[in-house]
Amino acid sequence: MNAKTFTVSFQNPRGYEVQCDLLQEFERGLDPLNPQASHIPCHVLGYGEISTVFEIDVEGLRELAFKRMCLFETQAEAQSFLAHYLEYNRRLESEIGLHLPPYGYALLVCDAGRPVFYIIQKRLLPASIGNQALYWLAPQEIILLFEIALRELLRVWQYNHAHPDAKVGIDGQISNWAIAGFDPRHPSLDETAALYYLDTSSPMYLQGGVEQLDPELFLRSAPPYLVWILRLLFVKDVMTRYYDPRKVIIDLIANFYKEQRPELVPGLVAAANECFTRQAVELGVREITVKEVSDYYREDEVIWSLYLSFRQFDRFVRRNVLHREYPYILPGKIKR
Repeated sequence: MNAKTFTVSFQNPRGYEVQCDLLQEFERGLDPLNPQASHIPCHVLGYGEISTVFEIDVEGLRELAFKRMCLFETQAEAQSFLAHYLEYNRRLESEIGLHLPPYGYALLVCDAGRPVFYIIQKRLLPASIGNQALYWLAPQEIILLFEIALRELLRVWQYNHAHPDAKVGIDGQISNWAIAGFDPRHPSLDETAALYYLDTSSPMYLQGGVEQLDPELFLRSAPPYLVWILRLLFVKDVMTRYYDPRKVIIDLIANFYKEQRPELVPGLVAAANECFTRQAVELGVREITVKEVSDYYREDEVIWSLYLSFRQFDRFVRRNVLHREYPYILPGKIKR
C-alpha cells in the first residue's frame, strides 16, 4: 500500500455528517509531540492511556470529538478492533440500555503505513461531563450524580449476572459520563436525569466466556523494556477489573481524589454500600471501606505516574537518539 494513501470508512447510524477529507488532512499534519501546533489547529479534550481525544478547529469537524488510536500494525488488526467496537456499542445500547452519544468511526492509513482508528462522537457540552460537572453542582447533587451513574452501571452488572458467558466490561470513572441536557447557567440535577456513557474505546466483552479484545493492544504504547513485566503483572488484572463491580466502584470513587474532592469520598462509599445491599444483593459485593479506596488511589497514583515517566523517557530516546517516529501523544503534568 502506498504510504501516502488514506482509506476512510465512516459509519454513523444517527446520520451525523463528517468531512472525512479534512480528517485525513488533520492526521497528515498532526504533531504528536505538540498536537495543538498541528497543521490544522486542534484542542486536546482528554488523554487516555492508549488514546487522545481532540476537538478539531475547522469547519466541517467542529461539534465533534475525535478519539485517536494508533495501536494497530496491520489492517487486519484494525478491522478486528472495528468489529469489536461496533459489537460493544450494540450490546451497551440494544441489550443493556445505556445511552451513547451519536457516534461513528474513521479508519485511516497514516504516512508511515500503519492504520489509525478514530472514534467519532458528537461533542457534548464540556460542563456536562462528569468530572467538569463537579465544579457546578452542590455536594448533595454530586452524590446524586454518583448514584445515577451507579444506577447505569447496575444495568451492566445485572446483564452480566444473567449472561455469565457474554459479560461486558465497563470503566465507570466519573469522566466517562455526561449529563444529558445539562445547563451550567442553571446547574441542577434531579433523579430523572439521564446520562450518556462516553468511553467505548476499550471494547471488552466475552463471547462464549472468552475475552474478545486482544490484551496485547494495551502493551503497544509501553516502552519495550517494560512490556514483559506489564504482561506478567498487570495485563490480566487490567482485562478483568472492568468486569468486577467492586473494583469498578472503588476505581470510580478513588477518581474523586484525582478530581480534588476528597471530602466527598465517605458519602460516596456509603451510597455505594447501600446500593449493593438494597438494590443488588444478588451480585454479592462485599462492603467497601474508605481506607480501601484511599489505599487504592495512592497505589494507582504511584503506578501511573511512574509509567508516564517511563513513556516520556521512551519518547525522548526514540525521537532524539534513534531518530524514529513516536506516534503516541502523552499528557503533560497531571494534577493528582
